[in-house]
Amino acid sequence: MARHRTPRRSRPYLALTAVLLTLGAVAAVARQAGSGPEGSAVPTTATAHHASGKDQSDAKGEPSLQERLNTVLAEATNAATASGAGHAAVAIADLTTGRSATAGDGHAFATASIVKVGILAALLLTAQDADRTLTDQERQWAAMMIQVSDNAAATALWDAIGGADGLAQANRRLGLSETTPGSDGLWGLTQTTAADQLRLLRAVFTDNSPLSKASRDYMQQLMDGIAAEQGWGISAAADDSASTRLKNGWLSRSETGLWVINSIGTTERDGNRFLVAVLSDDQPSQAAGISLVETIAVRAVALLAADLVER
Repeated sequence: MARHRTPRRSRPYLALTAVLLTLGAVAAVARQAGSGPEGSAVPTTATAHHASGKDQSDAKGEPSLQERLNTVLAEATNAATASGAGHAAVAIADLTTGRSATAGDGHAFATASIVKVGILAALLLTAQDADRTLTDQERQWAAMMIQVSDNAAATALWDAIGGADGLAQANRRLGLSETTPGSDGLWGLTQTTAADQLRLLRAVFTDNSPLSKASRDYMQQLMDGIAAEQGWGISAAADDSASTRLKNGWLSRSETGLWVINSIGTTERDGNRFLVAVLSDDQPSQAAGISLVETIAVRAVALLAADLVER
């Protein structure tokens, strides 16, 4: 696989009218769904349901808060893609309130370089099992793979974890059920969904994980040091991009010339911390894909933060 070409920083100045209309709809959903007084946190019992995706409809048969959040997020995502080409999906979780939502998740996407987070997780699980730390060489490869998206380093670590079989085994331990590792050493063609990438992010950024605290801290440290020119993507949704820890992926498909553009990680807005995965494919250009991913990230974070926005 050819080495990535480094994209120029692209932060779209969104159509604020569309975003504000979306926020208005979202705030109404949050209030009607019983999220408490305006500006209040979601009740603890509801939070557990939202985080697990098992929240139920009310006794009158009306849609649950989870269903409403998913519906509004789908509408916002569809609006972002209506005038363009290709597919897009998003999965998001607010670690402060426990709310989560997904949209467009019936489609599998090539990972491009976001699979490098999974490769590193697999390497760290292997090291944990052997009760050892990473070697100096492994650390060098890991830093190059995550921070500058070096493909040769990724290939070296792909081989070190046992290739597709090693990644598949690690994915099972991490709770991923919708990801198929790329064959014939083509790790960037691993297929995944936004929901599975959110599961991976939970393993990296929360305590409920087979990864040790030391392993999680190490992964977070590397994702906090991404090369400046690769800092696009979900960082567009942050109050301050310095709060974002991410990994992006971009790939031009040789058979079509169309682009895969993905962004996963964690970011902060209004004091809340979000895990966000936005995936897209069949984009006409790299710039168009980045703009789409950033627009969807902004709208997804705005959705879950809507009650805070109204304060």
